[in-house]
Amino acid sequence: MWVNVWEFLYASYFRFWVKWILRLLTGKCELQRVLGGAEAGARRTLSTLRDAVHVEEAEVDKCVRNVMKEKKIAQEDTGFKTKLRVSLLQISGYKKLYVDVENLRSIPFDSENEKHEEQLIELWNLLMPHENLKARISKQWCHIGFQGDDPKTDFRGMGLLGLVNLVYFSKHYTSEARRILSHSNHPELGYSYAIVGINLTEMAYSLLKNGALKCHLYNTVSGLPQMEHFHQFYCYLVYEFDKFWFEEEPESIMHFNQYREKFHEKVKGLLLDCSVILTLQN
Repeated sequence: MWVNVWEFLYASYFRFWVKWILRLLTGKCELQRVLGGAEAGARRTLSTLRDAVHVEEAEVDKCVRNVMKEKKIAQEDTGFKTKLRVSLLQISGYKKLYVDVENLRSIPFDSENEKHEEQLIELWNLLMPHENLKARISKQWCHIGFQGDDPKTDFRGMGLLGLVNLVYFSKHYTSEARRILSHSNHPELGYSYAIVGINLTEMAYSLLKNGALKCHLYNTVSGLPQMEHFHQFYCYLVYEFDKFWFEEEPESIMHFNQYREKFHEKVKGLLLDCSVILTLQN
């Protein structure tokens, strides 16, 4: 009860006077103190600009000028201006990144689309350089973890995003991808490499959608997060899930959902750290 009373009194009366006294003593408004005292990254971005979170990228510079004018901050204060601009870019960039990822996810894999087919064949060549694909519809696709003769049916949930992520990991971390594919063929602890990869795309997508990736991305990118950064986070998930799976030694693949959820909870816990950066290099 007393806690609630104190919170009400502080919010209604004391906070104004505390801010007024601090401005009198330091000569700086609350926003200047926050941006000046916090390290770059999530901690600074998440603690500022509560009223400016809906700004679009094209309006960032205008918003910066308006905030400085409203708070009576000299436009010549380039340090404050730069920090404010970076924070706003990170906020607007996160929203744009989600839109871009969602747009890619909403595109269904189309076997009649030449570019889609080229990416699928590229995935095969990256993972299986010493084995020729004998036909587009083939049981060989099971060798890299698809369920049937035609991979297009496995992309339904995540659309083109699932394929793009698989290709990105295989192209940028080829040796790691081939090694993990080899692990997935373990006689006792094996799993379907491509199907699990698409499942991890869904995990990365859901974490982006619910805002859980904000700290990671704000700490990783001092500006606009790009699709590249989403793909990099996906690569981290693939690499870490493979380690997690073999450390846990599941009884069988039938328990996949149980261990997938356990891994998901582990990642969500890591993302709660305001200084977190999750990259494959780590």
